[in-house]
Amino acid sequence: MSGGARPTEDIYFLESAAPVMRSEGHDVGRLDVRGWRWRLARWILSRQPGANLVLCRTLPDRVLHWLERHREIFGHIVYLIDDDIPAASEDSRLPVAYRRRMARVAAMQPRLLALANVVVTSSDCLAARFTGDHADVRVLTPPLIAPLPDFAHFDGPDCRVGFHGTRAHLEDLQHIAPALKRLHDTSSRVSLEIMLGCHTPAELQGLERLSSPSAMSWKGFRDYQQRHRIHIGLAPLLDTDFNRGKSFIKFLDISAMGGVGVYSRRPPYTDIVEHGVTGLLVDDTPQAWYDALEYLVDQPKVARRMAENAARVARERGDTGHTAVFWQHLGSVV
Repeated sequence: MSGGARPTEDIYFLESAAPVMRSEGHDVGRLDVRGWRWRLARWILSRQPGANLVLCRTLPDRVLHWLERHREIFGHIVYLIDDDIPAASEDSRLPVAYRRRMARVAAMQPRLLALANVVVTSSDCLAARFTGDHADVRVLTPPLIAPLPDFAHFDGPDCRVGFHGTRAHLEDLQHIAPALKRLHDTSSRVSLEIMLGCHTPAELQGLERLSSPSAMSWKGFRDYQQRHRIHIGLAPLLDTDFNRGKSFIKFLDISAMGGVGVYSRRPPYTDIVEHGVTGLLVDDTPQAWYDALEYLVDQPKVARRMAENAARVARERGDTGHTAVFWQHLGSVV
C-alpha cells in the first residue's frame, strides 16, 4: 500500500525483492492509495482476503482508519521504515516544513506499529529506537538497485566532487562548506556538484566551477545517477538523533556514480567503510574534511583504487538476492 514513499518502497522491496518473488509465482505489486486513487484501491483491497501488506513510512489518515477497521481481512502486515521520524520532527536544524510533515507522520506512527506483525528498519540504530514499541523488529540494510559503472572517468584530468543529499542534510553540508570552498580555490582540477539548487550554502554559491542542480523526482534522480559520474562523493553526517537512525545508503549511491566517498567517522559508515580501502572516514572538522579531499584529489590513482574497492563491497553488501531471501524468510516465519 503506497502512500507515496517511492524511494523507500523501490529500494527495500519493489525493485529488489519483488522481481524474485514474481519469478517464483507470487502476485506482488504497488497499490497507490493517495487522493482519488483510494476509491479504486479500496475496491481492490476488499477483494483480496488474506493478502499480506507492506506499509511504508505512512498512509493517508482515511486509509489508515479504514485499515484499522478491516484489519481482520488481511494476513501479515509489515511496517517498513528507514528514518527516525519522531527525531526528525523535533530537530530544530531541519527545515520547518519538513519538520511539520514529519510531526504529522510521527503522530500516526503508533497506529501503524499497532497494525504490524513485524517492523523492518534500515539500520541497527533505527531498530533500537523501535524495540520498546514493538515485539518483532528486524533490520534490512539497503540493497543496490542501480547498476555500477566503469571507472573510465578517472582517466581524465578533472575531479568532480559531488553531494547528492536532500535538504534534510543541509546543515551537515554547511558544516564542511569551508573545506569545499578552500578545495575549489586551491585546485583548478576540482569542480563541485551540489544537488540543492537555490538551497546550496551561501559561501559556495557563485563559485566558478560549481554546478547546483535542483532536487529531482525519484525517477529523475535515478536516470541522472546512471548518466553522471563523480570522482569523490560527500557524506557528512553530524551527530544528531535524526542522523543516528540513518542507513549506509549513501555508500551505495556514491558507488553507483563511480566515486569514492568521504564519510563522517560514525555509524552507519563505520559499519561498511574500511578507511583507506573503500573510502575515507573523517572527523567533524572542516580541516579534517579538507585534508581528506586534498589527499584524494592529489592521488587520483589511489582514489580510483578506492572507488573500485567500494564498488565491489557495494555489489556484495547490496546484493538484491540477499534482500529477496530476507523477505522470503520473513514470510515463512511471521
